Amino acid sequence: MNDMDHVLRTMTFEFFGAGKHKIEMEKLIAMDDGVFLDVRSVPELESLQLKLEHHIEVLHIPIDEIPDRIGEIPRDRMIGIFCSAGTRSTIVYAYLCTKGYENVRVTLGGYEAVASLVLPGKLLKHIEMKRSGK
Repeated sequence: MNDMDHVLRTMTFEFFGAGKHKIEMEKLIAMDDGVFLDVRSVPELESLQLKLEHHIEVLHIPIDEIPDRIGEIPRDRMIGIFCSAGTRSTIVYAYLCTKGYENVRVTLGGYEAVASLVLPGKLLKHIEMKRSGK
């Protein structure tokens, strides 16, 4: 049995029904060990950069570079995978699972979920929480 066979066998109705492959942006940025993995293409990144420097560490590795740059993706942290529509995130999710990554999730909500994090009220609240150590 190869790695993909094993991963696919774990993707049961119960697995998907419980949403074990997904994470909301709010939950990801609340984690001390969260990493936002942006797998969009370079032209997409050049058109709309997602820095999120007050929220979470961001890694930008286009999907086609993941195999060559997998060593840049930490194994000991929660990885929230992002793309514009969710398709590439899901592919990278399955790929990382075949490589033994356990703490990976597909981020929910696309651009809207990310943009909502930087609304002035939410951004101020997040910065204040970080300053107070909560």
